[in-house]
Amino acid sequence: MKIILDHIMPIPLASVQHNSESIWGSFVEINPGEKILLNASSGKGKSTFTLTTVGLRNDYTGEIRYDEQTIREFTPKDWATIRREKITVVFQDLQLFPNLTVGENLLLKNSLHPVYSELEIRKLLERLDIDSKWDQQCALLSMGQQQRVAIIRAMCQPFELAILDEPFSHLDTENAKRALALIQDRCNEQGAGFVLTTLGETYNFTFDKELKL
Repeated sequence: MKIILDHIMPIPLASVQHNSESIWGSFVEINPGEKILLNASSGKGKSTFTLTTVGLRNDYTGEIRYDEQTIREFTPKDWATIRREKITVVFQDLQLFPNLTVGENLLLKNSLHPVYSELEIRKLLERLDIDSKWDQQCALLSMGQQQRVAIIRAMCQPFELAILDEPFSHLDTENAKRALALIQDRCNEQGAGFVLTTLGETYNFTFDKELKL
């Protein structure tokens, strides 16, 4: 799936000075399978990009198209299918269910479009060194542990694009590298791409291209 941002300008950011390299107000293509770094300082609209691109904010000028169809035409049923099968997101505020356990959060997401067995999900937790937290309520985890759960949850569905909004902000370098390797492996399995928003850290990963806000 190709996503086109055709001179998008979020209305709350219209009065902000954007440099010539910014995606805001420009024509940008996100092509199938691309691994993209979206680099910006705080307040430039990384979360706005995420929410706007997946149809959760509509306060913008310009046009966003998925495979040439403008997203303003999508029905709630269209969006339900897209978010279940086409796009997965790690939100900056994570959006875990705090009173459910790690296992319950992951199994609930996986049940919407099963791609893993429970054993396979547990092995993903093991890769990120949080397998001991299966029965722990998410509200009682550290922010770094919650980020790792949110990353794994986002992988528990089929997708063509993952949008990852500062998913490693509470992780040390080694845990961030492990998480990025897991994301890369899952994307490669499906021929999917991802957009990783960051304050500038590349995590020693070779991206296909870098965009800026």
